[in-house]
Amino acid sequence: MVVKTVDHPSSLMTNFLRRCGGSAVLDGGLATELERHGADLNDPLWSANCLLSSPHLIRRVHLDYLEAGANIIISSSYQATLQGFEAKGISRKEGEALLEKSVKIACEARDIYKERAGKGLWDVSATGDHEQAPILVAASVGSFGAYLSDGSEYSGSYGDSVGLDSLKDFHRRRVEVLAASGADLIAFETIPNKLEAKAYAELLEEEGIEIPAWFSFSCKDGANVVSGDPIEECAAIADSCDQVIGVGINCTAPRFVLQLIQSIQKATNKPILIYPNSGETYDANTKEWEKSSGVWDVDFVSYVKKWREAGACLVGGCCRTTPNTIRAISKALSISNN
Repeated sequence: MVVKTVDHPSSLMTNFLRRCGGSAVLDGGLATELERHGADLNDPLWSANCLLSSPHLIRRVHLDYLEAGANIIISSSYQATLQGFEAKGISRKEGEALLEKSVKIACEARDIYKERAGKGLWDVSATGDHEQAPILVAASVGSFGAYLSDGSEYSGSYGDSVGLDSLKDFHRRRVEVLAASGADLIAFETIPNKLEAKAYAELLEEEGIEIPAWFSFSCKDGANVVSGDPIEECAAIADSCDQVIGVGINCTAPRFVLQLIQSIQKATNKPILIYPNSGETYDANTKEWEKSSGVWDVDFVSYVKKWREAGACLVGGCCRTTPNTIRAISKALSISNN
């Protein structure tokens, strides 16, 4: 396999944002849309189970988000781990092929979208020369807690037996495969603690893993990730890694976003990305989302302008958000860019 490389990691995001007019749109929730299209996600692999049962639905959801205005689509590999596949009787070689397949499906969706849209790229006039905005494919890497499928990615409590080396061993081969899959970058998502962030940073610095990445943390309030580690300290770990080209938050209640942006800015000058969830709370026991009555959580799209003004330059949605959410975000950012 040939590893995808760039001249310098930061150049990918710098050029991308420039061509997008200063800010870009991420996609939204995958599982919610897969279920809406009829997928059964009652499986430890969650949305990654569709790589086996219904890859055409994954492609359809990617296309829905592209048509809604997303500039970046994230692969269906969040809960796709070699260990998880092996638990279902899938060999290591077959598991690696499924990881590659998750990126291939996203790339196929991008190609289909381009074909449908003629040249496939929409006009961005903010730069004055009518450059066309590109579309990137990010390969998702979920946390160790996502593999456990017990909700621990929302607490960061892995127990004393899980240390830095064991996390690196758990993630290493998966990251190697995704780095060589043809994705433009890796999205390390829903990171719940400093320990796992450090494991990712050290993996990216290993020989042979040469791909840009972003670190996105899951937070419990406006100052701390779900484990209780300060977001400032977590962002500093990301800032120290040359291959990390963006730092931010995902699967976090919208009401905490503004303060989190301000905290992240104290630790890094790298581009800030945010893709909050709908504001609902996940119950790990029932495996269901509980609605919130907070004003922030009813319509967070109305706050996109404030987040952009505060310094976020990539905005999208996470769990329970839809193409309609992304369409509204795209409109709001388009107005902001102009």
